[in-house]
Amino acid sequence: MTLLARLDRLPLSRPHYGLLLIGGLGYTFDGMDSAIVAFLLPSAKTVWGLDNGHLGLIGSATPFGFLFGAVIAGLLGDRIGRKKVMMYALAFYALFSVIAAFSPSYEVFLGARVLAGLGAGAESAIIAPFLSEFVPAHRRGWFVGALAGFFSFGFVMAALMGRFIVPNFDEGWRIAQLVTALPIIMLLWWRRSLPESPRFLLQQGRRDEAEVVVANLERRVVKATGKPLPPVPDTATQPVTETPKVNLISALKFLWSPAMAKRTAVIWLVWFVITFSYYGFFSWIPTLLVERGITVTKSFEFSIIIYLAQIPGYFSAAWLSEKLDRKNTIAIYLAGSALSAFWLSQMENPIAITVAGAVLSFFLNGTYAGVYSYTPEVFPTWIRATGTGLSSAFGRIGSILAPTIIGLSAAGLGFAGVFGLTTAVLVAGVVCVVVFGLSTAGRSLEELTEQGKPAATTKEMVK
Repeated sequence: MTLLARLDRLPLSRPHYGLLLIGGLGYTFDGMDSAIVAFLLPSAKTVWGLDNGHLGLIGSATPFGFLFGAVIAGLLGDRIGRKKVMMYALAFYALFSVIAAFSPSYEVFLGARVLAGLGAGAESAIIAPFLSEFVPAHRRGWFVGALAGFFSFGFVMAALMGRFIVPNFDEGWRIAQLVTALPIIMLLWWRRSLPESPRFLLQQGRRDEAEVVVANLERRVVKATGKPLPPVPDTATQPVTETPKVNLISALKFLWSPAMAKRTAVIWLVWFVITFSYYGFFSWIPTLLVERGITVTKSFEFSIIIYLAQIPGYFSAAWLSEKLDRKNTIAIYLAGSALSAFWLSQMENPIAITVAGAVLSFFLNGTYAGVYSYTPEVFPTWIRATGTGLSSAFGRIGSILAPTIIGLSAAGLGFAGVFGLTTAVLVAGVVCVVVFGLSTAGRSLEELTEQGKPAATTKEMVK
């Protein structure tokens, strides 16, 4: 009878939904911070007399910070614990959001946006691998997909602030930045309510602490369901408890070892494809709408419609992840994204562009739900946070490159060419997932990562 078998046999109930809400609120504010920048740029341009080059740097500041935050969070999460990283990242992000709100100059604002992005990126990279370690295998795809779905609420909130706060107050852009710092008050709740991952504790040899966490969760599940717990299944799969200390060099060496290289290549490519397409689309759609003859205010209103389509995209994919497996869900939503991008490339009318954009938004965000579920499942516990962080960081390269590449492409290829390029990138992602992706639904994390070749590679590194 192992602690992890006891953990995995628990039915999903109120304690798990509490963790979903905690992590989901973190993602809500991460999404809001990412999206709000697009609505702050006109104000920043007016206040400091900026040109398009300066505005481009502000637009790249958050994804640049996200890249480094994801790497740092992964490495620290596997060394000092998931909970600590999640809490420190939240505090760091909120602090620099406040500094950005009171920035006296462009330079201070730019630096604060980079550092706020670092905190948000660190938090974003650690939440999914952390909370996936509490969830039974048969519900993990839905849980993590739904968790990622909270990003959509943040984007919608940012769009609403961009429409109703930023233009209607003298310092509306500063007020919007202060709102993004509100999650600092969640630290008091998280400190009391968040347990450390039992899987992490076992990896660190802290079995007594892991026992306390699992036993407490069992008691809470019994209280929530009013039913006795299911019997503990027999399992031959045991977590690896003797593992090397994680650093960037050892992590990359393991992730690109013969046993893990295919998994790593697939997940890194998928992260790049979806993040490139996503940021390329969302960074340019307001501009493209304006070019089609509608006002800036109307373009923001259309953007709200496009952002709202994220919500059913995320949650439908979370549901399908349990029915069709994660890799199949990712492939379906990537294919839907490719078709939608092509459809968008053929549209001229602003209303038609908005409808096609909403459909593309639905599928792009559904892909993200699958990717957030899939990524923690393909890496062993001892390197799960690092593997997830590095995958996310590689994707952030796409978010940094996309606005520039698509901007240059728009000059030569036009509106149709921009989304034709996006279609080609998405098709490449579909082929990669279908041909090389790993099936993960219904399998425990230890079954997926700590037996067979990947586990053998882990042991070889320890020797």
